[in-house]
Amino acid sequence: MMIPFSKMHGAGNDFMVIDDTQRSFPMGDDEFIQQISSRRVGVGCDGLLLMQSSDVADFRMRFINPDGGEVDMCGNGARCIARFAFDRKVASTDMTFETGAGIVEANVLEGRVCIHLTEPQDLKLELDAGLDWPLDFLDTGVEHAVAWVEDPAEINLPNLGKKIRRHTLFAPAGTNANFAKVEDDGTLTMRTYERGVEAETMACGTGAVAVGLIAAEKGWVTLPVTVHCAGGYDLVIGSVSGKATLTGGAEYVFEGTVEYGNRF
Repeated sequence: MMIPFSKMHGAGNDFMVIDDTQRSFPMGDDEFIQQISSRRVGVGCDGLLLMQSSDVADFRMRFINPDGGEVDMCGNGARCIARFAFDRKVASTDMTFETGAGIVEANVLEGRVCIHLTEPQDLKLELDAGLDWPLDFLDTGVEHAVAWVEDPAEINLPNLGKKIRRHTLFAPAGTNANFAKVEDDGTLTMRTYERGVEAETMACGTGAVAVGLIAAEKGWVTLPVTVHCAGGYDLVIGSVSGKATLTGGAEYVFEGTVEYGNRF
């Protein structure tokens, strides 16, 4: 079976986006997912996005991490699949789609995509994790811990990210780990160790939302706020009618096909 896909990226977060309205993608085959997600022996991506049919919205988004595990939400992935659905005339400029975290609204703008996230949950501030900094925590569709540091670029992210990701404070599911700073101009800079990828990603949309909302909660910034991501792209975190918004680019990289059963 040949599986067509679009390779897309949102602020440097890259994805394989697949039209799965026929429900033919082998979601239970973790080995296949791990291999096509691999940057050495496969296409390479931070996750797979499946567009499926929905009875309550324009479509349903399923997000699968490179390890084969499914998670409820991915901010930059949601922005990419919104553009994918719009370009294929599955949805109009203003759309809604199902996610594991709830119904998400999206607007496809000229050169950008804005999503309105579901209500964040479980805010916790100043958690003692036995590190050099306390941790803040917020679930923005997926779980995020945030450490406020002097310079995110100087952090040993593979080591510290892994420690936070698997810390007992966040057991059993674990968390994504973000290292952030408030810049003198009122913008934010961040890096993310992403659960399921088990490495740094060049951006994380739900992580940027967590960083922006927590910084606003602490009175350090005013929304909307620009977040500088590791890959050199910016995301904008705002608020509309009480819902957090995430705005940024969603671009195509290339089109391709993979053969199911081909172990490369």
